[in-house]
Amino acid sequence: MAIAATEVVADVQHGASIAVNGVCLTVVEHAPTGFTVDVMAESLDRSSLGALQPGSAVNLERAVRADGRLDGHIVQGHVDGVVELLRRSEHEHWTEVTFGLPSALAPYIVEKGSVALDGVSLTVASVGDDEFSVCLIPTTLSLTTLGARQPGDPVNVEVDVLAKYVERMIGLRVTA
Repeated sequence: MAIAATEVVADVQHGASIAVNGVCLTVVEHAPTGFTVDVMAESLDRSSLGALQPGSAVNLERAVRADGRLDGHIVQGHVDGVVELLRRSEHEHWTEVTFGLPSALAPYIVEKGSVALDGVSLTVASVGDDEFSVCLIPTTLSLTTLGARQPGDPVNVEVDVLAKYVERMIGLRVTA
């Protein structure tokens, strides 16, 4: 997959990680005007990358450096699945966006917890049995692809990795 970009490739090297709509991919070629990555079947099966068309806008983010500031929650770029945008509710200073919640991911989505949508680290505003919502401020709406997403659109979701580890550790203790 070839991505046109300038800022994100300013000091990129072969082998660097760049998240594309939340999917961590490895740079195999780069130039001042973009970069190329290899995308394996696992990434295509678990994400919406396969549905992208030439010219599609995507969210791009470099991996955080260990000596840098972490301005969100821990996001690995390991997408857990795809959710459907169900509805948008516009408010004066924010937009509430509601997504379908697959039962397999429901245990990891909690109110005021964290979730990454197309790689954007967000706080969960509300959770129901089969849906959840986030609230997006104007800056998020204008600087990410979430501002253009409409009902029916697929969005990559990464749930909180700490919740998955806790579940695994508790499950091992119960069965051991």
